[in-house]
Amino acid sequence: MRRLSWCLAALLCAAGLAVAQAPSDSRVVFPPRVQQGAMVIGKVPPGSVVEYAGRRLRTTGYGSVVFGVGRDERGPLQVQVTRPDGSRERASIVVDARDWPVQRVNGVPPRTVDPPPAIAERIRREQARVAEARVRDDARADFARPFLRPVEGRISGRFGRARVYNGKAGAPHSGMDIAAPAGTPVRAPAAGIVTFADPDLYLTGGTLLIDHGHGISSNFLHLSRIDVQVGDRVEQGQAIAAVGSTGRSTGPHLHWGMSWFDVRIDPQLVLERGN
Repeated sequence: MRRLSWCLAALLCAAGLAVAQAPSDSRVVFPPRVQQGAMVIGKVPPGSVVEYAGRRLRTTGYGSVVFGVGRDERGPLQVQVTRPDGSRERASIVVDARDWPVQRVNGVPPRTVDPPPAIAERIRREQARVAEARVRDDARADFARPFLRPVEGRISGRFGRARVYNGKAGAPHSGMDIAAPAGTPVRAPAAGIVTFADPDLYLTGGTLLIDHGHGISSNFLHLSRIDVQVGDRVEQGQAIAAVGSTGRSTGPHLHWGMSWFDVRIDPQLVLERGN
């Protein structure tokens, strides 16, 4: 009988079935330091409750969480994790400050720099529509794969730089500009769902948003053509639009921006994370 029990246990192990359940991984893993504008991915025990900046973060089934660090965030960041067993751990993350040079953009259409009241109201309505699309919080984890550049070309504008339009100070640049000929195909840097598509916004012209799950989204501006519709599922590398110079633009280029809900993050840092 004793020999039979030993043989049964050996057969179970050979079949890949655990005779005794291994203890679960209780570690909380976040990077010790990040840069301003970073997309931060951490690992917690599956089923944990994770809170950051007043928001409860969605967790994947295998315990991954993601959030964004704003351009002007000083830190240290505090992430509170409550494990399924009730134990708690607080992760503290140092934020490395970055240098933000001034970028002067001349030759911009004056009506886009100092719009009259009616145009200013149109801009406000359009920006509210885009902001509404960024509220989405799907369980999809398309953000977890390394991202690809949506178009090849010279980087003509970098995230975070203070901008001066025709000599007047504007908001900091919220993404990466890539110079490319008009009509160049724009490809999805990661899979996701199209949440916004409009060919004619006043400031950003042809505008497209793709949601990558957990509040992470990409936006593509100044497009000459949009090849997908709201609700479409797109795969990484799929052609979604074409480079243009619509809206407030001085020449053909793609503006690629990324956000975690309403927090703007740096696409270049996201690309570097996958290298």
